[in-house]
Amino acid sequence: MLSMVAACAAAPNDPCFNYDNNNAPTNNKADKSKDKDNTLNIMNSAVAFHRPQSPSSRVDEELMQKSSRAVNSTTDPLEKLRLLCLSRGASGIVGLGRVFRRMDDDGSKQLNKEEFLNGIKETGLELPQEDADELFDKFDTDKSGSISLDEFLRQIRPPMSDSRRAIVEQAFKKLDKTGDGAISIEDVRKVYAATAYPRYMSGEETADVILKRFLANFETEGVVDGKITLEEFMNYYSGISVSIDNDCYFDLMMRQAYKL
Repeated sequence: MLSMVAACAAAPNDPCFNYDNNNAPTNNKADKSKDKDNTLNIMNSAVAFHRPQSPSSRVDEELMQKSSRAVNSTTDPLEKLRLLCLSRGASGIVGLGRVFRRMDDDGSKQLNKEEFLNGIKETGLELPQEDADELFDKFDTDKSGSISLDEFLRQIRPPMSDSRRAIVEQAFKKLDKTGDGAISIEDVRKVYAATAYPRYMSGEETADVILKRFLANFETEGVVDGKITLEEFMNYYSGISVSIDNDCYFDLMMRQAYKL
């Protein structure tokens, strides 16, 4: 279904779809214009229905259920912690990152073992002590007694293809008007397409309510600063990415959401 929607919705010259206007079935400008309008209507309806909407959305629910099931069958501590985060939804890794960043009081971007273990406990993630010890030792490669916070958070994030990372970075850069590596809630408010959501179109919720619910994904673990970093933005969409198999649909979703 998603691949069919994505194929129908592809823009001309989109490398994902290799669309060729010369192969269109219509023979005159009026017919082509009509077909284009119909395709756009199909695209907008489908994307609005399938796009992640909130922590209780279809995509996030699937992510939480899938991760909760998988966590019981993995023995790798890193994968177990990742799945525990994702069992809370796409914002789970954002929350973990915020806890650890808050513990880095001196800005050294290093965590000792006590800080690391306390951070795990503070998030409420039920990672067994032996797994936490093994995970810390895995990242303490030089046996210095501390680990790189940046490297740990990069590794805990679910992997994304280069194309997915690129489109997420493109969306962030569009929002980051000052280029300082952080975007404000107002930056998102000006761009994010909340009016495309089904609950807005049905009149059940206002665009402001939908936007606030989306932004709540980045105000986790008691940190409400009105700012979203590139790391947090990437952490969130890496979680969403897990439940979307088709690269081109993920690309389309991001383009629609941020008007790229």
